[in-house]
Amino acid sequence: MLDSQRSNRLAGETSPYLLQHAHNPVDWYPWGPEALEEARRSDRPILLSIGYSACHWCHVMAHESFEDEATAEVMNRLFVNIKVDREERPDLDRIYQSVHQMLSRRGGGWPLTVCLNPHDLVPFFTGTYFPKEPRYNMPAFVSVLHQLAAFYAEHRGDLARNGQVLREALEAMGREHSGTVRLDVGLLAHAHQALRTNFDAAHGGFGGAPKFPHTSNLEFLLRSDGEGFDMVRKTLDSMACGGIYDHLGGGFARYSVDERWEIPHFEKMLYDNGPLLELYARMAVYTGEPLYAAVATDTAEWVIREMQSPEGGYYAALDADSEGREGRFYVWDRREIQGLLSADEYLVFSGRYGLDGPPNFEGHWHLRIARSLEAVAADCAKTGDEVAGLLESARACLRQAREQRVRPGRDEKIIAAWNGLMIRGMTVAGRLLEREEFKDSADRAFGFVRRAMDVGGRLMSVYKDGRARFDAYLDDYAFLLDAALELLQTRWCTGDLAWAVSLADRLLERFQDTEYGGFFFTATDHEALIQRPKPWMDESMPSGNGIAIRALLRLAGLTGDLRYAEAAERGLQAASGAMARYPHAHGALMNAAREWFVPPPLVILRGEGEALRPWCAKAREIAPEALVYAIPPDAAGLPPALAARGPAPQGPVAYVCRGRVCAAPVDSLATLTEILAAG
Repeated sequence: MLDSQRSNRLAGETSPYLLQHAHNPVDWYPWGPEALEEARRSDRPILLSIGYSACHWCHVMAHESFEDEATAEVMNRLFVNIKVDREERPDLDRIYQSVHQMLSRRGGGWPLTVCLNPHDLVPFFTGTYFPKEPRYNMPAFVSVLHQLAAFYAEHRGDLARNGQVLREALEAMGREHSGTVRLDVGLLAHAHQALRTNFDAAHGGFGGAPKFPHTSNLEFLLRSDGEGFDMVRKTLDSMACGGIYDHLGGGFARYSVDERWEIPHFEKMLYDNGPLLELYARMAVYTGEPLYAAVATDTAEWVIREMQSPEGGYYAALDADSEGREGRFYVWDRREIQGLLSADEYLVFSGRYGLDGPPNFEGHWHLRIARSLEAVAADCAKTGDEVAGLLESARACLRQAREQRVRPGRDEKIIAAWNGLMIRGMTVAGRLLEREEFKDSADRAFGFVRRAMDVGGRLMSVYKDGRARFDAYLDDYAFLLDAALELLQTRWCTGDLAWAVSLADRLLERFQDTEYGGFFFTATDHEALIQRPKPWMDESMPSGNGIAIRALLRLAGLTGDLRYAEAAERGLQAASGAMARYPHAHGALMNAAREWFVPPPLVILRGEGEALRPWCAKAREIAPEALVYAIPPDAAGLPPALAARGPAPQGPVAYVCRGRVCAAPVDSLATLTEILAAG
């Protein structure tokens, strides 16, 4: 049983995930010199367990094994046990997930269970969840522990030799460069074809179950031809109607366990919702359809209401579980809903959300749109307006009732990279939907990260309980740089531009692969690990390399500093082979490559704020992909190339460039419209 009075070495940590294990009978260590030295001194293998606070199967394994005295006794006697929050240490998670895929020839996940040789930190075993007793065609966890300890004791020579081979394979992977493939615009067509082949025409999205949003691929298709646009529309429609979307509270769960988007894995992650917020806001403007604006609005309001800290930064995640059950907060009993709604409300709500059909989640109903509004209106002999009104009142009633339930746990870490994704999404939604509170939310979060997480010239990755910790990774720099450039399009602040330049300079100085191109995941002075990854592929988030390269291209255009463009081009060249082999797995890089091949219009507007409003609106209307920066005439401290695009005494002036080709300055809105309309 769990002893709430006893604590282990995790009790002094700030990670909610580590603190969940602080009273386990397992003698857990956080990753660090103390644990590694103890493992070497005692010559015991390291049992490394990696997870995160919103992970359902992490909770299951904790309850079954880590809270069990007998299991803990075996772990403590035979191993040095280290618990890692993968959101605090994505470097460790990335390395050991890669090793798991190499050794097992299949994908990993969480919890990740790894056994390390204490003398070189190279794994000799990897797995994920293990049950306490044999089931799911899996051995009991304690049985695995005894086998691992015996293997370590009996095969020292093999471990050393195999470890060397594995290290060499990891080093080769880290050194891999793909400059043999010529950068060619045909890469974009190749990516489009691969996505078309993998597209699920029936339900939207790519591949089968489990199904993830893959937002970088959707962004790529959104900016391609009509067929690509249709694939995005089908996917966003299906997600908005499916159970991956929270129809009462807004926001999206991490993924769907089925191909129909009906039943999610119920955790809500900040990093999914930022890019999805942007996509739905863009589709709302492109199509004028109310569904997209409603989803974007509800998602942004959920983020502000539940995920923004009083200090300004955005929290990381909501748990999948509450009261010990996955999805307990979100699913419904039909009788409960009947007791809460009026007869008319229930009539339309049950038809709309599938309550008149069989339960779809463990004997309960998880809400998803089962019928169109028109079909419900016809079935109930009501007008469309009557149905819409009844549905809105029913949702409000159920939302209020749901608030009385035990809420899922909230991981209140503030992660720099994830904040970058949400700041960008909230900024775009605020601008496109004309919602000032969304812009203000993004501004508050951005200000918090600048103020609290950039400490003495070193950006920190995680903030919790007043402490900024862990040197930032590639994703932190890249996503914040990208967000800064988006925020500058919404409201100009020269101080924010200076900070963006500082981020870019540190990115080049501390992360760039000066030999082959591209960017490593960790900085030059990071803790020495068994690999220094240089990730190209999109995973649960867009590729840090892809976002960094696009942001550097944009910053080069804005500031005129060609160092950024040169670093971006070298990165694209280095990634070209990987992009050619697996184009559908490199959506963020493909988005960057598109901007390199076909630069979007860069529009610099100088003039007073009110006078520039119609110019901004018209530029974005004519060229939705344009990068539009409205800079006040008295802005000081601008980079020289930007300062040269000065204000005009007679009123607003516009400078329009595409790549390195610029038109003459124009002081007429009609002329600006003609230039942009001409392409």
